[in-house]
Amino acid sequence: MLKFALNHMTTPSLTMEQLVSLADELGLVGVELRNDLAHPMFDGATPAVVANQNIPILALAEVKAFNDFSRDTLNAATALMDLAVEAGAPAIALIPKVGGSPVAETDLRAALTGLAPELEMRGLIGLIEPIGFASSSLRFKAEVVNLINELDIGGQFGLIHDTFHHALSGEGEVFPKHTKLVHISGVMNAKMAFTSMGDEDRALVEAGDRLGNVKQISELMRGGYSGPFSFEAFSPDVHALDDPKAALSRSIRFIENSVMAHAA
Repeated sequence: MLKFALNHMTTPSLTMEQLVSLADELGLVGVELRNDLAHPMFDGATPAVVANQNIPILALAEVKAFNDFSRDTLNAATALMDLAVEAGAPAIALIPKVGGSPVAETDLRAALTGLAPELEMRGLIGLIEPIGFASSSLRFKAEVVNLINELDIGGQFGLIHDTFHHALSGEGEVFPKHTKLVHISGVMNAKMAFTSMGDEDRALVEAGDRLGNVKQISELMRGGYSGPFSFEAFSPDVHALDDPKAALSRSIRFIENSVMAHAA
């Protein structure tokens, strides 16, 4: 059975309490909280209070440009790790640098080796999300998987498979054994080129989706992935919905029915 979750970006106007309540009403398995919204991550509550919510916090996001590693990056990452521990979240999200000067593979290596002991000490997982934009310094999951295997740090790191970024990157292979979380969103514009797609085009998954969400979800599950599929929609149209519960329910039903039909 498919398990679904909700990233706060999908409903950024909701308070944390409202987000958790919505997830509970929809029967979701967890939520993701963010530090890049207009309001504070915990809405002024202490992380310890958040840890006692009915709905688990799957991850705290995010450390930006984590692979452009420096002392400041390490400090930002450890601060987010400490919040995750207090809030009872098992993971933090690590986002590569997008735009600007290139980032060398040696910098990614330095980031993983620098963050691994900090994560291990706190019992956390660092979720690395390759970004599929052409301007991204880390587009392909294979690069992350190869380095994790080489350094033997699979206990400290995993992948976020983002269906939008997977489609944009053109990467063919999925890595279900290394995937700890999946972000789902859909693009319905039939005429838009993949190279023109941006975050603002990421809506809920429905009929006409250009990203191949059903195929990606099915392939991940066939490969053994059994974790949650978390809605992460950036579209202003989704953010402005009067009834996000109804829209999310429709998307969940569409995905479930489509995945079952795909498997038949």
